[in-house]
Amino acid sequence: MTRNGFQKLEQELHRLKSVERPRNVQEIADARAHGDISENAEFHAAKERQGQLEARIAQVEDRLARAQVIERGDGPPDAVRFGTTVVLEDTDTGEEVVYTLVGEDESDVAAGRISVTSPVARALLGKGPGDAVRVQVPKGTREFEVLEVRYD
Repeated sequence: MTRNGFQKLEQELHRLKSVERPRNVQEIADARAHGDISENAEFHAAKERQGQLEARIAQVEDRLARAQVIERGDGPPDAVRFGTTVVLEDTDTGEEVVYTLVGEDESDVAAGRISVTSPVARALLGKGPGDAVRVQVPKGTREFEVLEVRYD
Protein backbone atom coordinates (compact mmCIF):
# COMPACT_ATOMS: atom_id res chain seq x y z
CA MET A 1 0.00 0.00 0.00
CA THR A 2 1.01 3.60 -0.30
CA ARG A 3 2.44 5.59 2.62
CA ASN A 4 -0.78 7.66 2.67
CA GLY A 5 -2.96 4.53 2.84
CA PHE A 6 -0.85 3.13 5.67
CA GLN A 7 -1.17 6.38 7.63
CA LYS A 8 -4.96 6.42 7.13
CA LEU A 9 -5.20 2.90 8.53
CA GLU A 10 -3.06 3.92 11.51
CA GLN A 11 -5.35 6.91 12.13
CA GLU A 12 -8.44 4.70 11.90
CA LEU A 13 -6.94 2.24 14.40
CA HIS A 14 -6.09 5.06 16.80
CA ARG A 15 -9.66 6.45 16.53
CA LEU A 16 -11.21 3.02 17.05
CA LYS A 17 -9.12 2.34 20.14
CA SER A 18 -9.11 5.80 21.73
CA VAL A 19 -12.57 7.13 20.82
CA GLU A 20 -14.95 4.41 19.64
CA ARG A 21 -13.98 1.68 22.12
CA PRO A 22 -14.26 3.91 25.25
CA ARG A 23 -17.58 5.29 23.96
CA ASN A 24 -18.86 1.75 23.54
CA VAL A 25 -17.72 0.77 27.05
CA GLN A 26 -19.68 3.72 28.40
CA GLU A 27 -22.75 2.72 26.36
CA ILE A 28 -22.60 -0.77 27.87
CA ALA A 29 -22.24 0.64 31.38
CA ASP A 30 -25.16 3.02 30.86
CA ALA A 31 -27.35 0.21 29.51
CA ARG A 32 -26.46 -2.02 32.47
CA ALA A 33 -27.50 0.76 34.83
CA HIS A 34 -31.04 0.56 33.45
CA GLY A 35 -31.58 -2.75 35.22
CA ASP A 36 -32.36 -6.22 33.88
CA ILE A 37 -30.05 -6.85 30.92
CA SER A 38 -31.91 -9.91 29.63
CA GLU A 39 -34.60 -7.73 28.02
CA ASN A 40 -32.58 -4.56 27.59
CA ALA A 41 -32.39 -3.63 23.89
CA GLU A 42 -29.81 -0.87 24.54
CA PHE A 43 -27.50 -3.36 26.24
CA HIS A 44 -27.79 -5.89 23.42
CA ALA A 45 -27.20 -3.22 20.77
CA ALA A 46 -24.13 -1.93 22.64
CA LYS A 47 -22.72 -5.47 22.97
CA GLU A 48 -23.30 -6.08 19.25
CA ARG A 49 -21.50 -2.82 18.48
CA GLN A 50 -18.65 -3.98 20.73
CA GLY A 51 -18.27 -7.13 18.64
CA GLN A 52 -18.21 -5.11 15.42
CA LEU A 53 -15.62 -2.71 16.84
CA GLU A 54 -13.34 -5.50 18.01
CA ALA A 55 -13.60 -7.25 14.65
CA ARG A 56 -12.67 -4.05 12.79
CA ILE A 57 -9.78 -3.37 15.19
CA ALA A 58 -8.44 -6.89 14.60
CA GLN A 59 -8.82 -6.48 10.83
CA VAL A 60 -6.98 -3.13 10.75
CA GLU A 61 -4.22 -4.43 13.04
CA ASP A 62 -3.76 -7.43 10.75
CA ARG A 63 -3.59 -5.28 7.63
CA LEU A 64 -1.07 -2.93 9.24
CA ALA A 65 1.06 -5.88 10.41
CA ARG A 66 1.12 -7.42 6.93
CA ALA A 67 1.36 -4.15 4.98
CA GLN A 68 4.21 -3.49 2.67
CA VAL A 69 4.55 0.23 2.08
CA ILE A 70 5.82 0.94 -1.41
CA GLU A 71 7.56 4.25 -1.85
CA ARG A 72 7.58 6.03 -5.16
CA GLY A 73 10.77 6.02 -7.16
CA ASP A 74 13.15 8.86 -7.92
CA GLY A 75 12.36 11.02 -10.93
CA PRO A 76 9.38 10.80 -13.23
CA PRO A 77 8.03 7.30 -13.90
CA ASP A 78 8.54 5.85 -17.34
CA ALA A 79 5.72 3.32 -17.07
CA VAL A 80 2.55 2.62 -15.12
CA ARG A 81 3.22 0.88 -11.80
CA PHE A 82 1.90 0.86 -8.26
CA GLY A 83 1.48 4.39 -6.89
CA THR A 84 1.51 6.18 -10.24
CA THR A 85 -1.23 8.33 -11.67
CA VAL A 86 -2.05 7.63 -15.29
CA VAL A 87 -3.97 9.86 -17.70
CA LEU A 88 -5.83 7.89 -20.35
CA GLU A 89 -7.85 8.77 -23.40
CA ASP A 90 -10.74 6.52 -24.36
CA THR A 91 -10.08 6.01 -28.08
CA ASP A 92 -13.80 5.55 -28.86
CA THR A 93 -15.17 8.62 -27.07
CA GLY A 94 -12.12 10.87 -26.74
CA GLU A 95 -12.89 11.17 -23.01
CA GLU A 96 -9.93 11.58 -20.66
CA VAL A 97 -9.83 9.57 -17.45
CA VAL A 98 -7.31 9.74 -14.65
CA TYR A 99 -6.54 6.82 -12.33
CA THR A 100 -4.10 6.36 -9.50
CA LEU A 101 -3.06 2.76 -8.81
CA VAL A 102 -3.28 2.00 -5.11
CA GLY A 103 -3.71 -0.96 -2.76
CA GLU A 104 -7.04 -2.70 -2.28
CA ASP A 105 -7.73 -0.96 1.04
CA GLU A 106 -7.21 2.46 -0.54
CA SER A 107 -9.27 2.08 -3.70
CA ASP A 108 -12.12 4.51 -4.35
CA VAL A 109 -13.24 4.50 -7.97
CA ALA A 110 -15.28 7.69 -7.56
CA ALA A 111 -12.10 9.49 -6.48
CA GLY A 112 -10.05 7.96 -9.31
CA ARG A 113 -8.10 5.54 -7.08
CA ILE A 114 -8.27 2.00 -8.43
CA SER A 115 -6.89 -1.17 -6.93
CA VAL A 116 -3.71 -2.43 -8.53
CA THR A 117 -5.48 -5.83 -8.75
CA SER A 118 -8.40 -4.49 -10.81
CA PRO A 119 -8.66 -5.54 -14.47
CA VAL A 120 -8.01 -1.99 -15.68
CA ALA A 121 -4.92 -1.58 -13.51
CA ARG A 122 -3.52 -4.97 -14.46
CA ALA A 123 -3.89 -4.10 -18.15
CA LEU A 124 -2.10 -0.77 -17.57
CA LEU A 125 0.90 -2.10 -15.63
CA GLY A 126 4.13 -1.59 -17.53
CA LYS A 127 2.58 0.62 -20.21
CA GLY A 128 4.02 4.04 -21.02
CA PRO A 129 2.90 7.19 -22.79
CA GLY A 130 1.71 6.46 -26.32
CA ASP A 131 0.84 2.83 -25.61
CA ALA A 132 -2.61 1.49 -26.46
CA VAL A 133 -4.41 -0.70 -23.94
CA ARG A 134 -7.46 -2.92 -24.41
CA VAL A 135 -9.40 -3.66 -21.26
CA GLN A 136 -12.30 -6.05 -20.76
CA VAL A 137 -14.85 -4.33 -18.49
CA PRO A 138 -18.44 -5.28 -17.58
CA LYS A 139 -19.78 -3.09 -20.42
CA GLY A 140 -17.51 -4.75 -22.97
CA THR A 141 -14.04 -4.01 -24.29
CA ARG A 142 -12.63 -0.50 -23.98
CA GLU A 143 -9.51 0.79 -25.64
CA PHE A 144 -7.38 3.50 -24.07
CA GLU A 145 -4.26 5.37 -25.05
CA VAL A 146 -1.84 6.24 -22.25
CA LEU A 147 -1.26 10.00 -22.38
CA GLU A 148 0.77 10.58 -19.24
CA VAL A 149 2.24 8.70 -16.28
CA ARG A 150 3.21 10.67 -13.17
CA TYR A 151 3.48 10.68 -9.41
CA ASP A 152 1.03 12.89 -7.55
